[in-house]
Amino acid sequence: MSTTYNRVVIKISGEQLQGEREHGIDPEFLGWLSQEIAKLRAHDIDVVMVVGGGNLMRGAAFAKHGMDRVMSDYIGMMATIMNGMALTDMLEQHDMTARLMTRLQAESVAEPYIYRRALRHLEKGRIVIIGGGTGNPYVTTDTAAVQAAVELHCDAVLKATNVDGVYDKDPHQYDDAELYKTLTLAEAVSSPTIRVMDKTALAMAADNELPIVVFNLNVDGNIERVARGEKIGTKVG
Repeated sequence: MSTTYNRVVIKISGEQLQGEREHGIDPEFLGWLSQEIAKLRAHDIDVVMVVGGGNLMRGAAFAKHGMDRVMSDYIGMMATIMNGMALTDMLEQHDMTARLMTRLQAESVAEPYIYRRALRHLEKGRIVIIGGGTGNPYVTTDTAAVQAAVELHCDAVLKATNVDGVYDKDPHQYDDAELYKTLTLAEAVSSPTIRVMDKTALAMAADNELPIVVFNLNVDGNIERVARGEKIGTKVG
């Protein structure tokens, strides 16, 4: 029997926000995504969203070309705030109430992340979008998503991807790649080949017994199905 999650973190990569474009933000995709999020709110599921910034700037990649890693990571964090601004506005254009919060100082466009304030927003039925990652360099937005889920008492992290779940190898390169329906967090942490999230994020999830569901975002209704406990994608936990 499926069980609906009452409160979830949805992890969205920056690359997904570019939709069909090669770079930047696709407003048509944001509009579709907002409609998908509205389906969750129709079931009174509390929603926290953590966004990446790879569609605009990926810090680690720039560091490989000579830029200081700390500086490039901060620029990447600013990119996630830009994505969060666009997402917040589009959600509100679709008659939902959303608040963008960040651990970086950007008060002109986002609220400071204070976890008790974030909890209050959720209690009032508002969607909380977290930009700026954890506010620290060398830390991924995967870790930011797990940290937010733990702090805000979420039932699961829903990691949106462009494939059906976690495979034993890259399904885009290998026709015989096999999909895992379930994995333990210990298996995901220890395996050198299974890629769910970075190891820091997985270790934090394991320490807090927080399940992660990896699913294909690009199917109408999939977010709603996963949040309502249907067996879609790969459940890690």
